[in-house]
Amino acid sequence: MIAIIDYGAGNILSVQKALDYLGCENTVTSDPAVIAAADGAILPGVGAFGDAMAHMRASGLVEAVRAFAASGKPFLGICLGLQVLFDRSEESAGVAGLSILPGEVKRFPGNMGLKIPHIGWNSLTYRKDCPLFQGLPEQPYVYFVHSYYLTAAERDAVAAAADYGISFDAAAWRGNVFATQFHPEKSGAVGLQMLRNFADLTK
Repeated sequence: MIAIIDYGAGNILSVQKALDYLGCENTVTSDPAVIAAADGAILPGVGAFGDAMAHMRASGLVEAVRAFAASGKPFLGICLGLQVLFDRSEESAGVAGLSILPGEVKRFPGNMGLKIPHIGWNSLTYRKDCPLFQGLPEQPYVYFVHSYYLTAAERDAVAAAADYGISFDAAAWRGNVFATQFHPEKSGAVGLQMLRNFADLTK
């Protein structure tokens, strides 16, 4: 069973629908005990970094998420769920992230002549052979919605990059912890394959 962690940051229904479509047993929960008992966990999210961390602290989920990430069981952060795994974000000065992975989240420069937020389909460039990408074509297109991007402190944790005026870290992977800035659940067949690959790791 995969726990979809509900900390009030939205985007849960689309993740659940994608897992249901794949026939993956799942539950939406904010209960630390249910999360701990799950075979895998997904931390989705849209919205502001500071608000997300405040919701997690208020819900008692900070330690639950950290403990699950340390458990060795497959864990996936999506979009804002990627960003909060790191140390800090320019979006919310002074707010500490979960620091499960080292790095920071920065705002796209405003002088690139491109619209911010970055919304739409963009291609990935793989940085290493990641289990999430098994069975996918080279440079697959995936769906992004974000104004802030990851700069991972450990470059060997970067699983994929993308370009939007600048090159940015689009996916991370270390051990059992996976994270994508893009939305697999909104990325068509490519995204469904990623979620299927993740679900297979929980078996």
